[in-house]
Amino acid sequence: MAKVSVYNMEGKEVGTIELNDDVFGVKVNEHLVHMAVVQQLANNRQGTQKAKTRSEVSGGGRKPWRQKGTGHARQGSTRSPQWKGGGVVFAPVPRDYSFKLNKKEKRAALKSALTSKVQENNLLVLDELKFGEIKTKNFVKVMNNLNVEKGLVVIADNDANVVMSARNVENVDTTLVNTINVYDVMKAKKLVLTKDAVAKIEEVYA
Repeated sequence: MAKVSVYNMEGKEVGTIELNDDVFGVKVNEHLVHMAVVQQLANNRQGTQKAKTRSEVSGGGRKPWRQKGTGHARQGSTRSPQWKGGGVVFAPVPRDYSFKLNKKEKRAALKSALTSKVQENNLLVLDELKFGEIKTKNFVKVMNNLNVEKGLVVIADNDANVVMSARNVENVDTTLVNTINVYDVMKAKKLVLTKDAVAKIEEVYA
Protein backbone atom coordinates (compact mmCIF):
# COMPACT_ATOMS: atom_id res chain seq x y z
CA MET A 1 0.00 0.00 0.00
CA ALA A 2 1.19 3.48 -0.88
CA LYS A 3 1.79 5.85 2.02
CA VAL A 4 1.14 9.56 1.58
CA SER A 5 1.43 12.44 4.01
CA VAL A 6 -1.60 14.00 5.65
CA TYR A 7 -1.63 17.79 5.98
CA ASN A 8 -3.72 20.19 8.02
CA MET A 9 -5.24 23.41 6.73
CA GLU A 10 -2.06 25.30 7.65
CA GLY A 11 -0.08 23.11 5.27
CA LYS A 12 1.79 21.27 8.03
CA GLU A 13 2.28 17.51 7.92
CA VAL A 14 0.32 15.87 10.73
CA GLY A 15 0.69 12.20 9.85
CA THR A 16 0.49 9.63 7.07
CA ILE A 17 -2.21 7.49 5.54
CA GLU A 18 -2.08 4.18 3.69
CA LEU A 19 -3.99 4.13 0.42
CA ASN A 20 -5.81 1.02 -0.76
CA ASP A 21 -3.96 -0.52 -3.74
CA ASP A 22 -7.29 -1.69 -5.19
CA VAL A 23 -8.09 1.97 -5.88
CA PHE A 24 -4.86 3.98 -5.72
CA GLY A 25 -2.37 1.32 -6.82
CA VAL A 26 -3.82 -0.34 -9.91
CA LYS A 27 -2.12 -0.79 -13.27
CA VAL A 28 -2.79 2.40 -15.23
CA ASN A 29 -4.84 1.77 -18.37
CA GLU A 30 -4.19 4.83 -20.54
CA HIS A 31 -6.65 3.71 -23.21
CA LEU A 32 -9.57 3.57 -20.76
CA VAL A 33 -8.59 6.94 -19.30
CA HIS A 34 -8.56 8.41 -22.81
CA MET A 35 -11.94 6.87 -23.63
CA ALA A 36 -13.49 8.20 -20.41
CA VAL A 37 -12.25 11.73 -21.14
CA VAL A 38 -13.47 11.58 -24.75
CA GLN A 39 -16.84 10.27 -23.59
CA GLN A 40 -17.36 13.09 -21.11
CA LEU A 41 -16.40 15.76 -23.63
CA ALA A 42 -18.59 14.15 -26.31
CA ASN A 43 -21.55 13.85 -23.95
CA ASN A 44 -21.25 17.55 -23.13
CA ARG A 45 -21.56 18.58 -26.79
CA GLN A 46 -24.92 20.10 -27.66
CA GLY A 47 -24.92 18.85 -31.25
CA THR A 48 -27.32 21.60 -32.34
CA GLN A 49 -25.35 22.84 -35.36
CA LYS A 50 -27.59 23.10 -38.43
CA ALA A 51 -27.38 24.41 -42.01
CA LYS A 52 -29.91 24.06 -44.81
CA THR A 53 -29.46 21.80 -47.81
CA ARG A 54 -30.72 22.71 -51.29
CA SER A 55 -34.03 21.02 -50.49
CA GLU A 56 -34.61 23.25 -47.46
CA VAL A 57 -33.76 26.76 -48.70
CA SER A 58 -36.56 28.85 -50.20
CA GLY A 59 -37.01 29.59 -53.89
CA GLY A 60 -35.56 27.88 -56.94
CA GLY A 61 -38.82 26.51 -58.24
CA ARG A 62 -38.20 27.29 -61.88
CA LYS A 63 -35.26 26.84 -64.20
CA PRO A 64 -33.45 30.24 -64.29
CA TRP A 65 -32.91 30.17 -68.06
CA ARG A 66 -33.36 27.80 -70.96
CA GLN A 67 -30.97 24.88 -71.35
CA LYS A 68 -29.22 25.99 -74.54
CA GLY A 69 -28.30 29.06 -76.50
CA THR A 70 -27.69 31.62 -73.72
CA GLY A 71 -23.92 31.33 -73.44
CA HIS A 72 -24.29 30.48 -69.74
CA ALA A 73 -23.68 27.11 -68.18
CA ARG A 74 -26.86 25.09 -67.84
CA GLN A 75 -28.67 25.58 -64.51
CA GLY A 76 -31.68 23.82 -63.07
CA SER A 77 -32.27 25.84 -59.90
CA THR A 78 -31.13 29.01 -58.20
CA ARG A 79 -30.93 27.06 -54.93
CA SER A 80 -28.02 24.88 -56.09
CA PRO A 81 -24.94 25.10 -53.82
CA GLN A 82 -22.96 27.21 -56.31
CA TRP A 83 -25.57 29.99 -56.22
CA LYS A 84 -25.66 32.83 -53.69
CA GLY A 85 -28.37 31.90 -51.21
CA GLY A 86 -28.20 28.27 -52.30
CA GLY A 87 -28.12 25.25 -50.04
CA VAL A 88 -25.04 23.81 -48.36
CA VAL A 89 -23.51 20.59 -49.66
CA PHE A 90 -23.52 17.89 -46.95
CA ALA A 91 -24.90 20.41 -44.45
CA PRO A 92 -24.48 19.61 -40.73
CA VAL A 93 -27.65 18.52 -38.96
CA PRO A 94 -28.48 18.20 -35.23
CA ARG A 95 -27.02 15.00 -33.85
CA ASP A 96 -26.22 13.24 -30.61
CA TYR A 97 -22.47 12.82 -30.07
CA SER A 98 -22.79 10.86 -26.83
CA PHE A 99 -21.71 7.26 -26.41
CA LYS A 100 -21.60 4.87 -23.49
CA LEU A 101 -18.89 3.17 -21.48
CA ASN A 102 -19.92 0.27 -19.30
CA LYS A 103 -19.64 0.54 -15.52
CA LYS A 104 -16.53 -1.62 -15.23
CA GLU A 105 -14.70 0.51 -17.78
CA LYS A 106 -15.68 3.73 -15.97
CA ARG A 107 -14.53 2.37 -12.61
CA ALA A 108 -11.24 1.12 -14.07
CA ALA A 109 -10.63 4.48 -15.77
CA LEU A 110 -11.21 6.40 -12.53
CA LYS A 111 -8.92 4.07 -10.59
CA SER A 112 -6.24 4.55 -13.26
CA ALA A 113 -6.61 8.33 -13.02
CA LEU A 114 -6.32 8.27 -9.22
CA THR A 115 -3.33 5.93 -9.38
CA SER A 116 -1.57 8.20 -11.87
CA LYS A 117 -1.91 11.13 -9.45
CA VAL A 118 -0.32 9.04 -6.68
CA GLN A 119 2.53 7.94 -8.97
CA GLU A 120 3.18 11.54 -10.02
CA ASN A 121 3.16 12.73 -6.36
CA ASN A 122 0.28 15.06 -7.23
CA LEU A 123 -2.14 13.73 -4.62
CA LEU A 124 -2.52 15.55 -1.30
CA VAL A 125 -4.58 14.40 1.68
CA LEU A 126 -6.09 16.89 4.14
CA ASP A 127 -7.05 15.81 7.63
CA GLU A 128 -10.15 18.02 7.32
CA LEU A 129 -11.48 20.98 5.37
CA LYS A 130 -14.02 23.02 7.32
CA PHE A 131 -14.88 26.70 7.45
CA GLY A 132 -17.08 28.53 9.95
CA GLU A 133 -18.32 30.90 7.26
CA ILE A 134 -18.43 31.39 3.50
CA LYS A 135 -15.26 33.32 2.73
CA THR A 136 -13.16 33.01 -0.41
CA LYS A 137 -10.12 34.37 1.40
CA ASN A 138 -10.13 31.39 3.78
CA PHE A 139 -10.17 28.87 0.95
CA VAL A 140 -7.43 30.70 -0.96
CA LYS A 141 -5.29 30.70 2.18
CA VAL A 142 -5.59 26.91 2.52
CA MET A 143 -4.69 26.40 -1.15
CA ASN A 144 -1.66 28.68 -0.75
CA ASN A 145 -0.58 26.74 2.34
CA LEU A 146 -0.70 23.54 0.26
CA ASN A 147 0.97 25.18 -2.80
CA VAL A 148 -2.02 24.32 -4.99
CA GLU A 149 -2.37 26.69 -7.95
CA LYS A 150 -4.43 24.49 -10.25
CA GLY A 151 -6.26 21.62 -8.66
CA LEU A 152 -9.36 19.66 -7.75
CA VAL A 153 -10.57 19.44 -4.16
CA VAL A 154 -12.68 16.37 -3.36
CA ILE A 155 -14.82 16.37 -0.23
CA ALA A 156 -16.92 13.54 1.18
CA ASP A 157 -20.17 15.40 1.81
CA ASN A 158 -21.72 18.59 0.52
CA ASP A 159 -20.40 21.42 2.70
CA ALA A 160 -21.89 24.73 1.56
CA ASN A 161 -19.20 26.78 3.32
CA VAL A 162 -16.42 24.98 1.44
CA VAL A 163 -18.16 24.85 -1.94
CA MET A 164 -19.29 28.49 -1.87
CA SER A 165 -15.91 29.71 -0.63
CA ALA A 166 -14.18 27.95 -3.54
CA ARG A 167 -16.66 28.99 -6.21
CA ASN A 168 -14.82 32.11 -7.38
CA VAL A 169 -11.29 30.74 -7.06
CA GLU A 170 -9.66 30.53 -10.46
CA ASN A 171 -8.18 27.17 -11.55
CA VAL A 172 -9.43 25.33 -8.44
CA ASP A 173 -12.64 23.30 -8.48
CA THR A 174 -14.47 21.32 -5.82
CA THR A 175 -16.44 18.12 -6.22
CA LEU A 176 -18.02 15.40 -4.13
CA VAL A 177 -16.97 11.76 -4.05
CA ASN A 178 -20.18 10.72 -5.82
CA THR A 179 -19.61 13.20 -8.67
CA ILE A 180 -15.87 12.74 -9.19
CA ASN A 181 -14.93 11.99 -12.80
CA VAL A 182 -11.87 11.11 -14.84
CA TYR A 183 -11.78 14.34 -16.87
CA ASP A 184 -11.68 16.60 -13.80
CA VAL A 185 -9.04 14.42 -12.11
CA MET A 186 -6.76 14.41 -15.16
CA LYS A 187 -7.25 18.13 -15.82
CA ALA A 188 -6.20 19.07 -12.28
CA LYS A 189 -2.50 19.55 -11.64
CA LYS A 190 -2.98 18.66 -7.96
CA LEU A 191 -5.67 16.40 -6.51
CA VAL A 192 -6.61 17.30 -2.94
CA LEU A 193 -8.66 14.75 -0.96
CA THR A 194 -9.91 15.00 2.59
CA LYS A 195 -9.40 11.93 4.79
CA ASP A 196 -13.17 11.37 4.76
CA ALA A 197 -13.16 11.52 0.96
CA VAL A 198 -10.36 8.94 0.76
CA ALA A 199 -12.31 6.58 3.02
CA LYS A 200 -15.48 7.05 0.99
CA ILE A 201 -13.70 6.51 -2.35
CA GLU A 202 -12.11 3.32 -1.06
CA GLU A 203 -15.48 2.15 0.27
CA VAL A 204 -17.20 2.75 -3.08
CA TYR A 205 -14.52 1.66 -5.55
CA ALA A 206 -12.42 -0.97 -3.73
